[in-house]
Amino acid sequence: MVDRAVEAANVAGNVAHIDLSIWGLIAQADMVVKLVMLFLLLASLWSWAIIFDKFTSFGKMRGKMAKFEGTFRSNKLLDGLYDRMNKKPNDNPLSDMFIAAMSEIRYGVLKDVRNPSDDLIDNCRGRIYQAVSRIKHLTLERMEKDLIFLATVGSASPFIGLFGTVWGIVNSFQSIGASKNTSLAVVAPGIAEALIATAMGLFAAIPAVIFYNFFSNHIRLASSKLEDFQGELITVLDPVTLGR
Repeated sequence: MVDRAVEAANVAGNVAHIDLSIWGLIAQADMVVKLVMLFLLLASLWSWAIIFDKFTSFGKMRGKMAKFEGTFRSNKLLDGLYDRMNKKPNDNPLSDMFIAAMSEIRYGVLKDVRNPSDDLIDNCRGRIYQAVSRIKHLTLERMEKDLIFLATVGSASPFIGLFGTVWGIVNSFQSIGASKNTSLAVVAPGIAEALIATAMGLFAAIPAVIFYNFFSNHIRLASSKLEDFQGELITVLDPVTLGR
């Protein structure tokens, strides 16, 4: 009985010297677990940087698109609108599509051509469609940039965190086997520091998944708007309708 009491007192003394705070547990963790935590922290920080950048750029683009769409539909003098929009940077896919289409009409295959043939008119229509489609595809590619990182973080971070947890728990049980002491006071700190890796994996994954879905839906809506404007633009700027 005396020996057990002495052993319990020694265990209690050792546990009392263990820092059970979050930072203390991280500091005491195995090197592999620390590397996992560092990787997850960096992934989370980079994910938030992408999230803030997308929020800013998507918000600005949405405002400029709405403004130009109203200007385009209320302006009957398209040549004058083209001259104004072509003189300043727009950073707006709708105005870029309009400028590309008007440039094909002004300076394309119908330039200085009177009474063009049907084949030449069809050629001009095809070039307008290609120019507008190119702007649309480049815009969508730019909007989708870095989203693959959010998707990867959202899907892989929980498993990476789980790997760190399993590694830490294995080390904890090895230490328990070496010390031949199964007291909860001895087991708990090692398991707690290992579970921090899983918590960090979830901390990185949850925002990444939420905002990936949010931005994907925004891109889908933007793609529909670009598709609708493309059809409207090609109809309005038809060479025959404009008398070119």
